[in-house]
Amino acid sequence: MELRRLIPFFDASIPQWAIQARLLRWLTFLWLIVGLVLLFSASYPVGNTYYGDGLYYFKRQLLWVILGLVGFNFLVHSPLRNILGVSHWFLLGLLGLIFLTLIPGIGINDLGSTRRLSLGPIPIQPSELIKPFLVLQSARLFGQWNRIRWSARLFWLFMFALVLGGILLQPNLSTTALCGITIWLVALAAGLPYLYLGGTAVSGLALAFVSISTRDYQRRRVMSFLNPWADSMQDGYQLVQSLLAVGSGGVWGTGFGLSQQKLFYLPIQYTDFIFAVFAEEFGFIGCLLLLLLLMVYATLALFVAFNAHNPVHRLVAIGAMILMVGQSMLNIGVATGVLPTTGLPLPLVSYGGNSMVASLLVAGLLIRVARESNEAQVVSLHGDSRNERSRLV
Repeated sequence: MELRRLIPFFDASIPQWAIQARLLRWLTFLWLIVGLVLLFSASYPVGNTYYGDGLYYFKRQLLWVILGLVGFNFLVHSPLRNILGVSHWFLLGLLGLIFLTLIPGIGINDLGSTRRLSLGPIPIQPSELIKPFLVLQSARLFGQWNRIRWSARLFWLFMFALVLGGILLQPNLSTTALCGITIWLVALAAGLPYLYLGGTAVSGLALAFVSISTRDYQRRRVMSFLNPWADSMQDGYQLVQSLLAVGSGGVWGTGFGLSQQKLFYLPIQYTDFIFAVFAEEFGFIGCLLLLLLLMVYATLALFVAFNAHNPVHRLVAIGAMILMVGQSMLNIGVATGVLPTTGLPLPLVSYGGNSMVASLLVAGLLIRVARESNEAQVVSLHGDSRNERSRLV
């Protein structure tokens, strides 16, 4: 691969790409630019107050964007058979890092959970970085389910269970639920028997119920979601402030940079609740346009999946769409009071380097599937399927 292809916007091969791949690429960049503009507005007061630099968070996010775009461009120019061939090693390595976060003194404790490791000044959150590799490995497993031995099936199902269990122990129920739902939906798209899917769904719901029942703060989140105004100064405070921000936007919004709730009324306004700032500044019309962008992105992703000749590639596209659009809808649902408060970031928008890198990698995988589905010179059919099978088992 030519090194200049790793530099964003400098790629002479793009005009030869399939139309779906080009559209997804520009939609991803549009989404990213909207996210950076919104982060600038949402984080400026906090950065200026605590660090004397209103651009504190914005500049750090830019560094992660550059790193993520390098990985993004690498993926869109790498054959999927090669990416799938090494995905399991990345998943196993990140699984080890997830369990390292549980060791006292190694994992960084933040608000009662240990989700991060520190490599010098660089924070690593394995539960975010593992998302694209969960998509890849679940697609490999379920896309070839009927052609592999039960020993391989059980091994990887056990690995998935370890991933979900390790994230839940941090504790991080929202990311556990998102990863579990993603794996389950990929299995559903692959056509696994309903008996397996039903049993897994019941087990997952039971595990979530036990987690909520045994952790007081999770139970309080659910109760405050049902009626945030009943305790608007304590457990319901965050959701109440988010709803006030969304409602204050009206039809056209207060204008870029003019949100009042971001001025230390709405907590963590530049991460999990950044959509509330967007709704206040850009109003109902802005929210409709953002939802339209997500709808177009999801529609293109489904077209890519339907056009994929290789069943594994089809499942990669579906998994990528679930992570990008599904996680976005979950974040928006939380900010608008439709869903209980969780810690899921808004992809390509919320502040957070690991989330940004993971989202760009997922977007790169989707675009790569679009290229291989529509460009004859890179389509991989039976030979690659046999190679995938031999590597998996």
